Order: sequence, then structure tokens, then C-alpha cells
Amino acid sequence: MVIWLTGLSGSGKTTLARALHDLLAPVRSGLVLLDGDAVREAFHDGLGYRESDRIVQVTRVQKIARLLAEQDLVVIVCLVYANADLLEWNRSHIANYFEVHVKASVKTVEARDNKGLYRAARRGEITDVVGVDIPAWEPTAPDLIVDADRPEEPAVLARRVALEIPMIASLVEGG
Repeated sequence: MVIWLTGLSGSGKTTLARALHDLLAPVRSGLVLLDGDAVREAFHDGLGYRESDRIVQVTRVQKIARLLAEQDLVVIVCLVYANADLLEWNRSHIANYFEVHVKASVKTVEARDNKGLYRAARRGEITDVVGVDIPAWEPTAPDLIVDADRPEEPAVLARRVALEIPMIASLVEGG
């Protein structure tokens, strides 16, 4: 199956993905975490951050996630950018797909700004930041919305999310 986390940079996708991985690792072998930044680093092919480059990146991750899921792995994906067409592709082409929108306001992520992206974008030092000069597409029909404006402890949130996923809930119910 594929658990797809989407939301703005700084919303907590990677933190949640790691907490989900940590929660599931003792009860489910065959877990893979595909973080957008890590995949970009692995390919190291000069792909930029323009919207068209982001689409290439998402398409790349989609195909990898589907390939791994078809081999009975549980794939946890966390990516910033995803427009309606890309998310619809996931639903149409990935069996056992579960979409989580880690929803945070621009105000919240700008206050966190772990990577300094929003400050740099507001000062004009960089461009192509989702939520600033690239549209921040919200999923139209996510399976679950996590309110990242009201953060929870990552382990608590991971358990709450896992219990919402039918294929995963039975693995963590006893814990």
C-alpha cells in the first residue's frame, strides 16, 4: 500500500512519516519511506524547483511508490507539491492508496520555517516556493486531514493516523 502525505514545506510531513515508520516497523516488515527531499538528493540530476520540475519529481516518486507497493511493501511518501491531476493519478493507478493532507496555514509554516525557505522567498532571494509563488494545491478528497496548525506529539499523531488506515489499523490496535 501507499500512504501519501502532502502539505506545505514545514507542515510536519516528514516528522509524521518518520513517526509512522517507527510505529509500524516493529509490527510490519517491508516498510519504505520516500521523502521528496531524499529522492531528489538520490537522483542528484539538477532538477530544479519550478512547478514543471516539481511535476517531474512527483511523477518520479509516484512510479517508484507504485513499483514498491506492487512488491507487497508499505510505502510512506511525503511530498510538498501535488496538484489535483497528480493525486487523481495516484488513486487511479495505485492499489491500496491512502492520502493524508497535513494541512497547515502559510502563517504557521512561515513561523516554523525550518529550512528558511519562506524568509528567503519573501526577501526575493529565492523563487519557486510552494505557497508563495507556486500555487499550494490542497487535495480535493484526502482520506484524512491532519490539522498541522494544532500540532500533536509525532508518536501520538502517527498512531491516530495509522488507526484511520484500514490495512494498518489492525497492526497497531493492540499497542
